[in-house]
Amino acid sequence: MSSSYLSAQTYADDAAQLFYDNCATCHNPNGIAPFSIMSYSDVTANAGIIYDAIAQKTMPPWPPQESYISFSHSRALTEVDRALLLDWMTSGMPEGNPANTPPPPVFNAGSLLGTGDLEVQIPTYMSKASNGSDDYVCFSIPSALLQTRTIKAMEVVPGNPEIVHHCLIYIDETGNYPTDTISGTCNGPTNATLVGGYTPGSTPLIFPNGNGLKLGMDLAANSNIVFAMHYPEGSYGQFDDTKVIFHFYDELETGIRQVSADPIIQNWNFALAPGQFTSIDDSYSNIPINISLLSIFPHMHLLGKSIKSYAMSPTNDSIRLINIPDWDFHWQDFYIFKNLVKIPANSVIHGEGVYDNTVGNFHNPNNPPITVYPGLNTTDEMFLIYFHYLPYLNGDENYDLEELSSLGLQEFDINANSSIGVYPNPFHSSTTLKIMGTQSSNQASVSVYDYNGRLVQVLAKGQLFTDYIELNWDGRSSSGEEAAKGIYTISAIVNGEHSYARIIKQ
Repeated sequence: MSSSYLSAQTYADDAAQLFYDNCATCHNPNGIAPFSIMSYSDVTANAGIIYDAIAQKTMPPWPPQESYISFSHSRALTEVDRALLLDWMTSGMPEGNPANTPPPPVFNAGSLLGTGDLEVQIPTYMSKASNGSDDYVCFSIPSALLQTRTIKAMEVVPGNPEIVHHCLIYIDETGNYPTDTISGTCNGPTNATLVGGYTPGSTPLIFPNGNGLKLGMDLAANSNIVFAMHYPEGSYGQFDDTKVIFHFYDELETGIRQVSADPIIQNWNFALAPGQFTSIDDSYSNIPINISLLSIFPHMHLLGKSIKSYAMSPTNDSIRLINIPDWDFHWQDFYIFKNLVKIPANSVIHGEGVYDNTVGNFHNPNNPPITVYPGLNTTDEMFLIYFHYLPYLNGDENYDLEELSSLGLQEFDINANSSIGVYPNPFHSSTTLKIMGTQSSNQASVSVYDYNGRLVQVLAKGQLFTDYIELNWDGRSSSGEEAAKGIYTISAIVNGEHSYARIIKQ
């Protein structure tokens, strides 16, 4: 792509959609980011910060190396798109025709999945994260569940999205793990089941639930739900009351395959000498049957430099699982594979980590550096790699996990009422949209987004209509491929006014 082509870009025709697709999940009025970039004025007002973050590849935050293995719902910015944005910014950030600016994605301030079967909420808590220190606290709350149920979906809803950096949800069947809001360094239990969590830009945990594949996790009766909360530096004095909503399968549902979650890779026997880089590894070989991996969650603390995991089959084939070359403690997530990954029986799963305990690591909590050992506090270190996994069945690797997770959304209340008329909704192959105009000549831009806020199709861009706008969506993406089943958002700007509607493709 030539530089002259890149220089011809405008905000309305090119840059806006890239900001929507890659940045807006955090940088929106309800997001955790310190400023919104949902408009041209937002971007130009923060141009210096945005340019540096893109140029230094610190934003958007997507630590896994895409060339090693790709995951579902990637936020990675391609090198071509990165070059386009940087060139546009150094070329004076031309806006172009404002009427061509695409309608933005829509991000809910509250729950996406709606009311569930069990809601557990932490008591209102005031962050103690002052300048120079973060606040890590844990709440252990009884579920009051009288019988064991199987989780179909789980959604963490931050009470104050501006200060919830991450939240991990554990199931403690013993009910013995204590609440800790005093130490400021609680990272959660190591002997409880880690179900999932929330990080900025993440989506609810929806287990695949479609033809041929139905997955879930048991929530045992009388368990406690443990919230491991992280409030970032500078949030002191702000309040939060995060909650988790569980959706269960019907008690009579059959054919559900049980998912397990464990730190299969873990090493608790190391010492990180001051002033040095130290390599740590671990392997697990006790795999008596074929298994399928659903997701992976690597975990280190502030001295982490890089982390990698792969498996070696009995025939010495390498199976790539994850590679994070530049570890960032502040951006951790459950990475869901695009397809279930088959690990043959008698394979060996490996984990490799590198730690930087030098003065050059600006995350190092000790100055001068000291010897650091494994432990539960943030100033200690950890080397863990969690996996969601289940026994393998023939054909597991052929399931599209992104599509099956989207399909599961159809069963939830999406509150589709809107001034935009959509019929039919839900739909199978096509649906018609009708939007009343406000004048004899109406200028409209209409786009379709998936539930992650990613652009799927542009239905109109600055087009003129009379009386009312009528458009058809054939259920396909802009590349011509049939869109996956699930929830979508119709976002429209008509004569400068924004509206949207939720629709379901079956």
